Amino acid sequence: MMKIRNLSFVLAPLALIACAQVAAAATLDVVKTPLCGCCTEWVARMEAAGFTLKVRDVQDTAPIATAAGVPDRLRSCHTAKIAGYVIEGHVPAEDIRRLLREKPNAVGLSVPGMVAGSPGMETPGRATPTYQTVLIGRNGKLSVWATHAGSQPAHVH
Repeated sequence: MMKIRNLSFVLAPLALIACAQVAAAATLDVVKTPLCGCCTEWVARMEAAGFTLKVRDVQDTAPIATAAGVPDRLRSCHTAKIAGYVIEGHVPAEDIRRLLREKPNAVGLSVPGMVAGSPGMETPGRATPTYQTVLIGRNGKLSVWATHAGSQPAHVH
């Protein structure tokens, strides 16, 4: 029993290092509009999560999202690419890491719209809805990649 417990002390840090290496191994190439504050916040969240980023400002991200294969109904305010996948909108870092780890046959991930509570769209003290990250399959099929629970504001007594 003691040997197994000691092994977990060795393996747990190695797992964290492996997750960080997955994030650092590829660069998130982000395209956003110059005045979008929530895009800037999402970029900061991805940097804090260990991703290397290249950020470019453009006047209109729609042509880039279209060329990347993002359906109109899954659009958001910024488009990124990493390791051959597109990341549309405020996708959480853990979803991107999982994508890079599992390597599904897909165009990429999207958090459609600008969902309150998603990375870069947080407002302290405000209730946030549960939202989903969508996997865009290469065959056009959409599926739920992850569900992120919403929150309720703290009650002041």
